[in-house]
Amino acid sequence: MKTLSMPPAWQGPLPGATPPPDMAIYQLPTGSYETRASFAFKGGAFRDKRSFAATAILVTHPQGDFLIDAGFGAGIAAHVHAQPWYARSPYQATGTASEQLDASGYDRDRLRGALITHSHWDHVSGLDQLQVPIWTNASELQYAAKARDGKVFQTVSEGHEIHRYAFGNAPYLGFPSSYDVHGDGSVVIALAGGHTTGSVIVFVTLPAGQRYAFIGDVAWQLEGVRQPAERPLLMRKLADADPGQVRQDLLRVASLTSLMQVVPAHDLTAYEGIPLLAAPATSSV
Repeated sequence: MKTLSMPPAWQGPLPGATPPPDMAIYQLPTGSYETRASFAFKGGAFRDKRSFAATAILVTHPQGDFLIDAGFGAGIAAHVHAQPWYARSPYQATGTASEQLDASGYDRDRLRGALITHSHWDHVSGLDQLQVPIWTNASELQYAAKARDGKVFQTVSEGHEIHRYAFGNAPYLGFPSSYDVHGDGSVVIALAGGHTTGSVIVFVTLPAGQRYAFIGDVAWQLEGVRQPAERPLLMRKLADADPGQVRQDLLRVASLTSLMQVVPAHDLTAYEGIPLLAAPATSSV
């Protein structure tokens, strides 16, 4: 069941980018938790059980590497327990991002920071093992300091340097403001402040021309982008700071699906084709 009309494909030029030849991305799946499609997007079936991904993305770049989100951390049990009873789901934890970096022989000195799409627990839990600067913006820090669902971020960010970036006036693929991390168009952050007030989308362009949009929780599953379909009304009220802004950002993202790989943070299938950094061992809880 469609709730929104599919917007026309983006008609403007793609933003310029000159990614260095040795730039790459990898996925670090840290676990998943169970929910149902009926909670994820309007028209989803209650009998359709979904595993929501908790995956970090490593972006390597000669000017310094970044993680996009941090996935589950060592304290995942406490982080889940900190949620309201109705938001606690059975989960499966695999190796943390920190453990996967070490297992692959990764040089931690290359890691400039963790760039979070937003401050909700399932995106930042893994910061408890990552002693790197947290890259975020002033609006998201204000949200995390006051919101009920900012408690885990407040805990895991203790002792971390906070790197506050500021958006310029440059629009990016329909989003009104953006920040170019390396200055070469390879990693661009766009403000999409509806799910949380400072939530962002991270656009990545690789040397061979592949483009990715890591959209955080603008949509929870790909059906939300492809139909497009919003979250059900109750979930919009519970999860989104500004549902109307989420709707607008969802339509912007939907217009880009033919031009790049759109990755909702919690859709396991959205990560297909992104190589693993290391294969984690699985344990169930």
